[in-house]
Amino acid sequence: MNKQDLIRVVANKADISQKDTGKVLNAMIEVITEQVACGEQVQIIGFGTFEKRTRPARQGRNPRTGEVMEIPEKTAPAFKPGKAFKQFVDLASTMKQEVKK
Repeated sequence: MNKQDLIRVVANKADISQKDTGKVLNAMIEVITEQVACGEQVQIIGFGTFEKRTRPARQGRNPRTGEVMEIPEKTAPAFKPGKAFKQFVDLASTMKQEVKK
């Protein structure tokens, strides 16, 4: 599912226009992005938490040469799914496997 598909499905479920749904989705993505970039967590109960995580500097190896190299510290966005989201995905996966049998 791509962004346009998501907008179409949400618009149908919420019974609002695709144009308005697109505006809301874009605004939501923008707010989450800005808040996480500033170091804030964005928690949507039942869905998950968006946050910024820092990976410490470490040593690695160049796979071609085997040479030891320093990998610098990196900050990256992260998503931790909420309990309800994980349970729903697990249940859906279990049901799908049972249907295949």
